[in-house]
Amino acid sequence: MPEKNIDLHGSAPDKHKFALLLIDVINDFDFPEADELLKYARKMAPNLLRLKRRAQEAGIPVIYVNDNFGRWKSDFRHTVNHCAQHGRGRDVVKLLRPEKSDYFVLKPKHSGFFSTTLETLLRYLETQTLILTGIAGNFCVLFTANDAYMRDFNLFVPSDCTVSNTKKENESALGLMKKFLKADTRLSSGIALLTTQKTKPRHRRRSGRTRPQSKNSIR
Repeated sequence: MPEKNIDLHGSAPDKHKFALLLIDVINDFDFPEADELLKYARKMAPNLLRLKRRAQEAGIPVIYVNDNFGRWKSDFRHTVNHCAQHGRGRDVVKLLRPEKSDYFVLKPKHSGFFSTTLETLLRYLETQTLILTGIAGNFCVLFTANDAYMRDFNLFVPSDCTVSNTKKENESALGLMKKFLKADTRLSSGIALLTTQKTKPRHRRRSGRTRPQSKNSIR
């Protein structure tokens, strides 16, 4: 019987109890009411970048969970390039652009879990707690948080790293997630990201085959 694959053929080695999800931050903001959302996103972006850097220093996997915006024939690299070059929010995209060490999952609907590989990836990473960030707090972040809660993940949704079309809508969404999904909505600076929380990697027996070492990342 073939040995059970425990690390996605070398593509998911970053075992950690935490994972940072950036939801729909790669965005062209080409839709009604985008002006207000973009205004809040520009204020959020530096906070999220600081959180991402802290996560990287702690060895926490960073996962971009992004809408494909109906572009079924394009990949994530194309989406990033399009939004960075032509999108109205290109300043936000350039600041939060994925790096080689990051993972990505494309989603067709609101939730990051619906019809995607996110749950499988998180299982291989041995994640127990998700830090949900991004756009928009009252839609895709909320739907992803709901599905994560049903899968027994612990949740952080830092209030300074998620935005909605209005401040009121964002506060309402954060309130719902805090009350019903047991999400911790403290500021991102208050989340302790310790390298000691990293889980010990499991080792496979060596075989005669060479495994690819690349990640699902933007290069």
